[in-house]
Amino acid sequence: METLPSPDRTVAGKLMSIKKLGAPYDLVVVHRDADGAGRGPRFNEISDAIDQVMPGTSWAGAIPVRMTEAWLVLDETLIRSAAGNPNGKMPLDIPTWKQAERLADPKTLLRDLLVEASGLTGRRRKNFISRLSHHRSQMLELLDPSGPVR
Repeated sequence: METLPSPDRTVAGKLMSIKKLGAPYDLVVVHRDADGAGRGPRFNEISDAIDQVMPGTSWAGAIPVRMTEAWLVLDETLIRSAAGNPNGKMPLDIPTWKQAERLADPKTLLRDLLVEASGLTGRRRKNFISRLSHHRSQMLELLDPSGPVR
């Protein structure tokens, strides 16, 4: 499937990018973390964007109250693999699932764990950090729903 870069990072902008792909859609599922805004405002944001860009399209909002990264920080094997250092031995401070549920900023912890697990220094480390969204996407693709996240 062809992917297009979204020139506009808003929900409406991302929907416009998918619309450009031109396929008929029976259902559009929009994932948007609740973050500090809460479920209601995120639901309204998605609904407004659908009405604006794809009126009449059936849709579902996937709005986790806890950021997805809160669960990604639980899988040490996955973190090491996504960091490109699956056999790394440096200690990682992986939280328990209860701690992960209470994290105020799981994105920062995930970033720190990925950087630490990479074992990189200097310019390679800076390059790695600039590609963190790629590493997070890779983790989501490789995530084993029967693994630690379960």
